[in-house]
Amino acid sequence: MDPEWLEVTRRGTPTMNRPRLRILNSGIALPVMFWASLFPAFAGSAPTPIHGLWVWKSPTVIGTPGEADALRDFCVSEGVNEVYVSVPARGGPSQERQMTELIALLHGSNIRVEALLSSTDADEVGKHRDSLLDRVEGIENFNHKHPSDKFDGIHLDVEPWQRPENKGAGNLQFLPGLVDVFRAVVARAEQVGMTVNADIAVKLLKGDLGQRQTLLSSVPRLTLMMYELSNPQDTSSVEQKAEQVAKTSQKDFDMAYEGLKDSKLAKIAVALRTADYGDLLPQMLRKLDSANGSNPHYLGWARHSYNDTLQMTR
Repeated sequence: MDPEWLEVTRRGTPTMNRPRLRILNSGIALPVMFWASLFPAFAGSAPTPIHGLWVWKSPTVIGTPGEADALRDFCVSEGVNEVYVSVPARGGPSQERQMTELIALLHGSNIRVEALLSSTDADEVGKHRDSLLDRVEGIENFNHKHPSDKFDGIHLDVEPWQRPENKGAGNLQFLPGLVDVFRAVVARAEQVGMTVNADIAVKLLKGDLGQRQTLLSSVPRLTLMMYELSNPQDTSSVEQKAEQVAKTSQKDFDMAYEGLKDSKLAKIAVALRTADYGDLLPQMLRKLDSANGSNPHYLGWARHSYNDTLQMTR
């Protein structure tokens, strides 16, 4: 969902009740705050950026007492307002209960929860795509069964570029199938009030105008996995690493939207991972916000992943 879900919809005052203003020819402008108080629709602040977090192997991560609370506490302390929780293809009643309790816990701290579904083959028509769509239907059924503790959206980790035949710069032969599955999921999810976000590799933004138009119009939200810019052993300074993050992300945004004018194109969140920055990751994420906050296409950031953080602290 666009960040606008966080905003309160403001309705205009009926015409007959609007105060009549007499503008005096005094040469003195009315204070901005005065105008804002009369016309609050013009006083809205920018949407709050999405700050996402992947959680893989969720039955293991939240399966022991206290772990769900630890995840919630981590999100609150790190400014995470959206969590992508992996959903097993086959889960029993105990896992269903764990998931409803986790969703309720995170919602209690104003943290959205998206069902994380992954595949390397769902771009292909047949059993792999059918399997993914069946899992989307499973999320829909879960939400129908648990209306008070339901998923807010679907987060797709569909990566056909991982297959050998799709390797190589400029090789986007899989794109039509990927766009088709994105659209199929969006069509189903939006009917039941869920958002859809999809992970993408940088190579997808290097397509031609038509390819980028097709991709960016297929789903409302995308998450760019901007990985392998650095590593914890890199001797560059913190400032140099942060500047690299800023410049690379800005270049990727320029590349993605170059020549595209459609106002309904997807917004993009930028993902960084623990493996590249270690303890410096929070500083790099803050740099993404400061460098791109004024870009209308910028959705926010996402960090990969909570599992890596757990490994670092144990």
